[in-house]
Amino acid sequence: MTSWIARVKNFDWSVLQIDGLSIFGVNFAHPSVLFALVLLPLWGWWRRRHVHRELAIPFSRASVLALGPHPRVSYVRLLPWLRALALTGFIIAAAQPRSGARADSVSSEGIDIALAVDISSSMLAEDFQPQNRIEVAKEKVKRFVLGRKNDRVGLIAFSGEALTQVPLTTDYPVVLAAIDNLQVGQLEDGTAIGTAIATAAVRLRTAPGRSRVIVLLTDGENNRGDIDPRTAAQAAAAFGIRIYAIGVGTEGMASVPVGRGLFGLRYENRPVKIDEALLSDIAVSSGGRYFRARDAEALQHIYEQIDALERSVVESRSFIRYAELFRWPLAVGLCALLLELLLLARRGVLP
Repeated sequence: MTSWIARVKNFDWSVLQIDGLSIFGVNFAHPSVLFALVLLPLWGWWRRRHVHRELAIPFSRASVLALGPHPRVSYVRLLPWLRALALTGFIIAAAQPRSGARADSVSSEGIDIALAVDISSSMLAEDFQPQNRIEVAKEKVKRFVLGRKNDRVGLIAFSGEALTQVPLTTDYPVVLAAIDNLQVGQLEDGTAIGTAIATAAVRLRTAPGRSRVIVLLTDGENNRGDIDPRTAAQAAAAFGIRIYAIGVGTEGMASVPVGRGLFGLRYENRPVKIDEALLSDIAVSSGGRYFRARDAEALQHIYEQIDALERSVVESRSFIRYAELFRWPLAVGLCALLLELLLLARRGVLP
């Protein structure tokens, strides 16, 4: 006896679990509960042998029965089937049937990207006719975001200061809406490239991905901020962050806003000044690259090149939500039980 108790204690009951049981496309969250269905035939056999014998009432003469109620034989035979149907419904409902759920592990390519966009007043220059620099930049940045699938994207706006508009996220509609809302004049004017890099690096340094990138888009020279751009780039490189710098603007002269007049902004043709040496040093020191975008088409091509350069394999999981089906067998069980009780009450038959 002691040996049998020891065997029961040491038995691995997990072998009785049925993982992933699926019947006609229906999955069960607790499939082991379905073992209780095996007991229903045993219950029927026991009820047939014992319950009817216990309910038998002796009479001295058969004529006495004529004075009592006359339950129809069909009702009496239906009662155990209703009870069995109710129990079956309750057992299936307890097993929690559901359909449509799936969790797939897939290998995909993902990057953590911080987009740093210059919104200084010089971005209103109209050398990207028929649009100005900021509108073209927003359009191309949005197209770049729309090409993401598993990448986490953040948005930093900068001019004389830098401000995170959207932290790293895969909620691309939120990023797109934030890009649409970028406007010149939202921040103090100027071009603080070092501050922009430092702000983006803070967002990226704790990101879990192996590939972390800053895409820096500017059209000017560093003239504001307390952080030296080269120092900020070296700090970013220490965290494994690459910087891809984009200088936006044509070469030579461009129509640049210089103030406000009676009819809005007043423009003058002035030479385009982009510190390409600085942007190149920033990119190279972090392991990235520098690009010059002289028109809208070139800017689009640059984003396509960046997209091709930065790829790393990550594992992600895609989920499809369960459609719970337990309500149907539960409803069947309740209806069967209610019908049984109604028949018992109507015909005066004891349960």
